[in-house]
Amino acid sequence: MQRFFDIVFSGLALLVLSPLLIPVMIILRFTGEGEVFFIQKRIGLGGKEFGIYKFATMLKNSPSIGAGTVTVRDDPRILPFGKLLRKTKINELPQLINIFMGDMSVVGPRPLVRKGFDAYDDATKAIVSSVRPGLSGVGSLVFRNEEEILQSANDQMDFYYKVVAKYKGELEKWYSENRSIFLYFKVIVLTAILVFNSDIWMVYKWLPSLPQPPRDLEKLLYEKF
Repeated sequence: MQRFFDIVFSGLALLVLSPLLIPVMIILRFTGEGEVFFIQKRIGLGGKEFGIYKFATMLKNSPSIGAGTVTVRDDPRILPFGKLLRKTKINELPQLINIFMGDMSVVGPRPLVRKGFDAYDDATKAIVSSVRPGLSGVGSLVFRNEEEILQSANDQMDFYYKVVAKYKGELEKWYSENRSIFLYFKVIVLTAILVFNSDIWMVYKWLPSLPQPPRDLEKLLYEKF
C-alpha cells in the first residue's frame, strides 16, 4: 500500500513542481561549476547501495575536502545558489525521481553514506536496512537543521559520530519497528507543518513514544529550537 502512495505522490509532485524544478536546473547549469545534479552512493533497502539524486549545491570534490560527507553551518564548500537551495530544502527534491523508481519512499529512515551507516551498531543496521529509505522521516524532522546543531559543538565530527549518529539511529530504528500507513501519513503532515514552523518539539508531541534525546543533544535542541 505504501509503495502505491509513493508512486502516486512522487509522480504528481514531479508534474506539479516542474515549473520550479526546470528553472533551478537551468540556473545550476549556467552558474557555479555548471553541474545540475549531484549523485551520491547511499545505503538503501537490504543494505544495497544506490545513487541518490540532489541538486548540486557544493564544489564537485567536496566529499574529499573539509568535513567530508558531513556538512556544517557556513560550510565554505557550498556554492552561492546552493545556500538558497539547501536552506529551502529544494536541493532534496530530485529524490522524487528515486522515489518514483523505487529506490526510496516518501517516508522512511534517511539513507546514509557508507561511513554514516557504519556508525550504527549491527542490530540498528539490520533493522534500518529492512525498510526502504525515505525523503522525509523521523530522523530527518528532528535533525532538519543539523548543520546548526553541529556548529554549537566543540568538536563537530566527534559530536556527530558519538552523539548525533547514535541518536539518529535510535530514531530510525523506532520508525522501522513502528511503521504503518497511519504513521506514514502522520510524518508527511508533520513534514509539511515544519516547513512553516521550526518547532521540532512538535515531533515529540505528535509521536510521544519516540526515544528521548541524550542530555547533551537535548540541550542543543532546546537552544536552537
